[in-house]
Amino acid sequence: MQVVIMRHGDAVLEAASDSVRPLSECGCDESVHMAAWLNGRGIKIDRILVSPYLRAQQTLEKVRQCLALPGNVEIDILKELTPGGDPALVASELQHLALTGVNAVLVVSHLPLVGYLVAELCPGVCPPMFATSAMASVELNGETGQGTFDWQFSPCQVMAKV
Repeated sequence: MQVVIMRHGDAVLEAASDSVRPLSECGCDESVHMAAWLNGRGIKIDRILVSPYLRAQQTLEKVRQCLALPGNVEIDILKELTPGGDPALVASELQHLALTGVNAVLVVSHLPLVGYLVAELCPGVCPPMFATSAMASVELNGETGQGTFDWQFSPCQVMAKV
């Protein structure tokens, strides 16, 4: 199963709490650019896991505007996808999805979890840093729960290629 891990877009700094920080205008733009880029890669996302935090929800909203998704794509909001979430629990959920026949999952979350999740899925790989709206791909073996780190791209890399 292909797992595309995305950090939320750039968010404003001031808000009543961390969980309600909205995307900035830049965060909206970079999320749209990354979704368009991902769409061009031909990945057929059939499941989405997203943080309950506002900026992650808004990132997914922008992604859904550009990404060709099936009408019946399931979206799960997981409290484990917050910044301090447990990557082992998320990895276990992803392995379960792989075993049930899901082909490609998009995960929208936060630092530091996104980096720790890559390391959890791919033993021996150091947790990579993620710019806002950056994406990484891991090919996950559902039987073993072990993944292979495929690629990582950030908005500045993608927008430079346009």
